[in-house]
Amino acid sequence: MEKVLLKQQHNPQLGLKKYSKKTIIYVILIIYALINAYPILWMILNSFKNSLEFAKSPFALPTEWLIANYKTAWETARLDTYFLNSIIVSVAAVIITVFIGALASYFLARFTYKWGKPLYAFFVFGLLIPIHATLVPMFLLMKNLNLLNTHIGLILPYIAFNLPITIFILVSFMRAFPQDIEESAIMDGCGVFRIFWSIILPMTMPAIATVVILNFINNWNEFSFALVLINDDALKTLPLGLANFAGQYTTNYGAQMAGLTLAIIPTIVIYMLLEEYLVKGMTAGAVKG
Repeated sequence: MEKVLLKQQHNPQLGLKKYSKKTIIYVILIIYALINAYPILWMILNSFKNSLEFAKSPFALPTEWLIANYKTAWETARLDTYFLNSIIVSVAAVIITVFIGALASYFLARFTYKWGKPLYAFFVFGLLIPIHATLVPMFLLMKNLNLLNTHIGLILPYIAFNLPITIFILVSFMRAFPQDIEESAIMDGCGVFRIFWSIILPMTMPAIATVVILNFINNWNEFSFALVLINDDALKTLPLGLANFAGQYTTNYGAQMAGLTLAIIPTIVIYMLLEEYLVKGMTAGAVKG
């Protein structure tokens, strides 16, 4: 350590080079963050404008801050009902998907048996199936099961189409765990499900946080299944409510931006709650020893 410090003292160019490299990295990250944050900021600013001002100057600050747009958005999109429906469907689908996906991933990643690889390939193959190609078969299936216009009629497709990516991510993460962990747990008298619940699942939290965010965003923003499978106004989800802003001849863009601003709040909250686990997952292999 002393040799390294002496080397840096005698070679100031080395320290300057490290400082310049770090500065460039931070500048690039700040620019990238601003590029991603700008559309959200633009949407929030335009949520306080009327339609005429939005058309004339979409990139300027509002001349008059119209708080009434949020009231209009709440009433037009029926956020009191649609917001609650989206939360019920999205949260229920995420919980079931993550639990089933984690359990399936555990057996696919940590056990060796004859049909393990074909079964894993079967799940991953689901990533290649386009959602829109299944709308008509899904409608007929739900009609025959009497699940149209029900929350469960949306939850089941959400689970099915989010399981492939969930299993793909969790299996890749669980395969990196050393086998010694389970061997030690077995010697202590732990069973298969005790190992899964008390050891594997807590260790997989960074990957679980990732799939929770992905699944929640997919469910929260999903429009096609909700449009086809739900006709009852009392059961419609938020994306269907946001479509109410588009009229036949005109669109209230200010209220629409206000509705979109309210719609992104849950996704931001979910991300902020799970951000710690995401950071841990990204930095888990960065430090050794």
